[in-house]
Amino acid sequence: MRTTRTSTVFLLLAAGLLALTAGCPALTALLGGNGAPTEVTDQNNDGAGGNGDADTNGTSANGDADADGDATSGGNVPAGGLLADHAAAGNFASIPSQFVSAAQSGFDIFYGHTSHGSQVVTGIDMIAATHAGFPAADALNITEQYGDLGTQGDLAWVDVTRDALGQPGNTHNLVVWSWCGGVSENTPEGIDAYLQALDRLEQDYPGVTFVYMTGHLDGEGPGGILYRGNNRIREYCAAHGKVLFDFADIESYDPAGGYYPDGTDWCEWCETWCSTRACPDCVECAHSQCFNCYQKGRAFWWLLARLAGWEGE
Repeated sequence: MRTTRTSTVFLLLAAGLLALTAGCPALTALLGGNGAPTEVTDQNNDGAGGNGDADTNGTSANGDADADGDATSGGNVPAGGLLADHAAAGNFASIPSQFVSAAQSGFDIFYGHTSHGSQVVTGIDMIAATHAGFPAADALNITEQYGDLGTQGDLAWVDVTRDALGQPGNTHNLVVWSWCGGVSENTPEGIDAYLQALDRLEQDYPGVTFVYMTGHLDGEGPGGILYRGNNRIREYCAAHGKVLFDFADIESYDPAGGYYPDGTDWCEWCETWCSTRACPDCVECAHSQCFNCYQKGRAFWWLLARLAGWEGE
């Protein structure tokens, strides 16, 4: 009987509120437009209320039309982040086929790059030509955007990203940007500007996974600007649980673990390695050897599989 009386009181109160709001538009708006109280929460604990996002581009904070975040989720990022490096390329053969399918159907990739970044796409196509069950880039749902991460605090790529994610009907849930020579000519402040801008995008679009990246080798070795900049990116990603595609590390190691810290993006060790082995061929690997592109494709597929839910080995 207690439940019945409580329900009756609630119905009487609701009826009274509806009667009041019928003649008071301001009260109607306050109560959520339909006479029922609305709940405003501060999800980010920043005092902003709602989702804490001004939403200047007219879309939801994560650029995602799927309210529950499932259909366009950017994948599964472990608490400690993910690192796709030369070891990831070496573990390519362990990827279960179901996670290849899951990545193909689950990700809508936005990839900003110039010629060096095209090595990843070339590698994906090389794998499709040599490994049954792996789709080519044009079947993997990748939108390629010409441009790169610039240098010394150039953040033009941020606006390009926000524009892409803010388009009506956007379904991009994985965003990747590569460097050209920007790390080799950068400053600590410029690297920090890149890191902070990408972290801000992650906060503004929580349904999207953003992939950090190091710059390609330039022959200057461990004492050069490139190494310092790349290490700054690596340390930040490790400390904050980010997803990192370590472009330079993949170029620095042959499949047997040999380390070439003074190499360039030409991948000198690739020539030696493939002179005594049957390496896969390609039409062109920009600035480099086909096997370098192949290794980039292998590491990228490892990353996609991990994001798709594979726990790895």
